[in-house]
Amino acid sequence: MQLQLLRNAALKLSYAGRTILVDPDLGARHSRRSLAGRSKNPMVDLPLPIEDILAGVDLVIVSHLHADHFDEVAKERLPKDLPLICRAGDEETIAKAGFRAITPLDCYLRLGPIILKSHPAQHGTGSVVETMGPVMGFGLEAPGEPAFYWCGDSVLYPPLLDAVKATDPDIIVTHSCGALWDGTLIVMDAGQTLDLCEAAPRATVIATHMEALDHATVSRAALRQAAQARGIGSERLLIPQDGETIELRASVAV
Repeated sequence: MQLQLLRNAALKLSYAGRTILVDPDLGARHSRRSLAGRSKNPMVDLPLPIEDILAGVDLVIVSHLHADHFDEVAKERLPKDLPLICRAGDEETIAKAGFRAITPLDCYLRLGPIILKSHPAQHGTGSVVETMGPVMGFGLEAPGEPAFYWCGDSVLYPPLLDAVKATDPDIIVTHSCGALWDGTLIVMDAGQTLDLCEAAPRATVIATHMEALDHATVSRAALRQAAQARGIGSERLLIPQDGETIELRASVAV
């Protein structure tokens, strides 16, 4: 498979013959409001023209409806007949934007050779969880491809750890920017990302959702420094730049 980090959480995956766009955030730099008073968002440009991002895409996955995961530009630019898989409960809202081929992911779906599974995710702790609303993670499995686990907008909490241990993935994608809401962590920070690396020693972890939004607290450099201090090398923890493409195989990242 190939994984291309676009910006923030948005990924373009080539997996078992499908080209999958995950959580598209296609708006221009500084086109949305600030979340922490530091800068309008997103803070960086897309690394590619939208036409290039959409080229070849035959499936979209939307984990939840926050603007940095499914923004107004994505709603406008994505073909309305493109198959779109979403968190169960979000399908009616997405249909109002004109999309006509929506499938909610309750438990699992089979897409030809691919098995797509939903996984637990929690967007914060305490009362902030209700404010953030429900989210999902997901996994991909297919013959000849690495088992892939996408944590989504989630802190590290027991159901997520249990799911990772149960599925034993080759690849884990985390959201590791340490974003805060009302002073509460709403996605993984450096410590939680590294705890997950240690809890899944066979997996390659890919840290994303970094340096794009103004409520983030962890930079790529800070995460790498923290990983080195914990003895976790760059072969175990990948921290791609926006636009970077990584080729991945079962139990190996190149």
